[in-house]
Amino acid sequence: KHAENMYYFSELALTLNAPESGTAPTDSRLRPDQRLMENGRWDEANAEKQRLEEKQRISRKRREAEAARATEDGTPYDPYKPLWFERRKDPVTQELAHVYKGGYWESKEKQDWALCPDIF
Repeated sequence: KHAENMYYFSELALTLNAPESGTAPTDSRLRPDQRLMENGRWDEANAEKQRLEEKQRISRKRREAEAARATEDGTPYDPYKPLWFERRKDPVTQELAHVYKGGYWESKEKQDWALCPDIF
């Protein structure tokens, strides 16, 4: 119904980005720039997107500097690792894939997001 007003998206496509309570603070549906854009606040959304991108650049540069220092010092460096996934070789295709290792649903049940980085 009224698909022409919704860019002919399916109902599923229209609801994929619907907010859900209790999700991790890193859930992409919580991106502030995206919410501003969806509410038609384009200028604010663009400014927020720039802020988020700069925050990501600073974080990447910090990780790169830590890795360089560790290399110079000869100390082990543990690069960033996803919280709930790990890279494994698929036994059939032999390609690397991210496989769920657990923990998300337990954190969601407890509403304990202490391990989540501040990405927004």
